[in-house]
Amino acid sequence: MAESLPALPEDDLTRVLCVVAHPDDLEYGASCAVARWTDRGVDVAYLLLTHGEAGMDTSPPAETGRLRAAEQVAAGAVVGVTQVDLLHHPDGVLEPSLALRRDVAAAVRRFRPDTVLTMTWENEVGWGLNQADHRAAGLATLDGVRDAGNRWVFTDLLDEGLEPWGVRRLLVAGHTRPTHAVDVSGEPLRRGIASLEAHAQYLAGLPWHPAPAEFLPEMTAEAGRAAGVEHAVLVRTYDLQG
Repeated sequence: MAESLPALPEDDLTRVLCVVAHPDDLEYGASCAVARWTDRGVDVAYLLLTHGEAGMDTSPPAETGRLRAAEQVAAGAVVGVTQVDLLHHPDGVLEPSLALRRDVAAAVRRFRPDTVLTMTWENEVGWGLNQADHRAAGLATLDGVRDAGNRWVFTDLLDEGLEPWGVRRLLVAGHTRPTHAVDVSGEPLRRGIASLEAHAQYLAGLPWHPAPAEFLPEMTAEAGRAAGVEHAVLVRTYDLQG
């Protein structure tokens, strides 16, 4: 029998910045881990690179962006996140550009996290082919986190009073080769489900979408079997200062 994945070390987890492409990206599992962390006193902030304005076929982008931003703020509140920042990069055609890297680096320098969480930039993932914006967001976050610690990259940030900041650890959710698990059994899972349910109007436009209370427990139970716990969220961990 394969060895269980080890638990993610959390003793030194104090500030976590979560960076993803769209409203609702974090709610497919990662927000369960966030609920666990905030309950333990960890300060967690969200950075959304777009407003998800291209995500609802029957709604114009301007209206969709406002709606999805509001639902994301509500979803964050459910799991103890009060800082939710949404940028205005274009939904659907996101690129890991210098401008995007700069915005991630700036956010890291402002929040000064010890840990950054993002989504996998792999082309093929456990549920199929990864979406373009997800890949771009993951790559821009990887590079932006490193840029944040380099004084001589994006030197204009210094003019804004944003001194370099070195992140200790990068967590990648959804990776096909996870290294660690976060136990989300019980209350963290319940709150994670509620955080996805907060995207009510968005989900209402997806009649094929399974109910969060049905598929999230199944998904986290499968991950839990890999970790030897009832329910888990799996991540790949990169030590950036090792």
